Order: sequence, then C-alpha cells, then structure tokens
Amino acid sequence: MSETNTGLDSLKDLATDAGVVAAGTEGDVAAEEYVPAEPKIDELGRSYATGRRKTAVARVWIKPGSGKIIVNKKDYTEYFGRPVLQMILQQPLEAAERKDQFDIYCTVKGSGPSGQAGAVRHGISKALTYYEPGLRPVLKKGGFLTRDARAVERKKYGKAKARRSFQFSKR
Repeated sequence: MSETNTGLDSLKDLATDAGVVAAGTEGDVAAEEYVPAEPKIDELGRSYATGRRKTAVARVWIKPGSGKIIVNKKDYTEYFGRPVLQMILQQPLEAAERKDQFDIYCTVKGSGPSGQAGAVRHGISKALTYYEPGLRPVLKKGGFLTRDARAVERKKYGKAKARRSFQFSKR
C-alpha cells in the first residue's frame, strides 16, 4: 500500500501555508528594540500619575525643578517621619538617577504611613515614565511600576477576624 503524503510535513509548513511567519525566522518582529512612547506633559509642564498601595491613593505631579518633594502641603521629611518611609519615596528617583532634577507635589489619602509611602512611590514612578518614557525599562526592572496589590482581607461572618475562629469552649 503506497500512501501519498499530501499533508504538511512540519509546523513550519503549516505556518507558511497559513501565511504566518514562524517565530525565530528572518521576519521576527518581536525582537525589536524598545521604542519609548510620547511624553505626557500638560500645559504647565507637569506630568500626572496616580499611585496606589493597600487602600492609599496618591495623586502625583512632577515638573523640572530643584528636587523638593511636597506631600499634603508639607515637606516629605515632615510628613513621613520615619527614615525608612523617606527612603521609599527616594527609590525611583535614585534608580533613574534624577534625584535633584524634579519638583514633586502629591496628595495622598487612605491607609496608614506605610501604605501612603508605597502609593507615593508608585505614583512618582509612573509620573517619571510619563515625563521621560525612556526611563520605563530602568523603573520596570527595579519593580517600581508594579502596583503592590496586597491588602487586608475582609472579616468573614462567624469569625473573629478574617480567618481566626472564636476561642473554643469545652464547657
């Protein structure tokens, strides 16, 4: 019995028959260089972004300046008293090597100091990418553009807290 093979011999043949270029061949478009987007700057020369962490929401505006950071109409060292929280705010600027080049004005509400600092850091990172899209790979690699979605789990009915049961009483 002689069978004639009129089918396809490999996946590459299938791709060429379908008019699709197989990955890893000469026409591969996925390996292109990163092309930054257009900057998003308003008429006052600022970029705006919203940062979030836990239940905190930070509205952040950045513009070229001397490097001062204002949070809720106070200097950030006054608003965030702990040095760790102040360091968290500086992280995206240090990673992008733009420490004293931008003035940052932000309003933040919700959550507590730690969540607010994380929200401001997220907002600063996003605003930097809107102002200078070329900074995106650096900030993305540092993990500053990822929204930390961890939040407190809600309390369930019949439980003392989210998962903790009431104390068992034998008698």
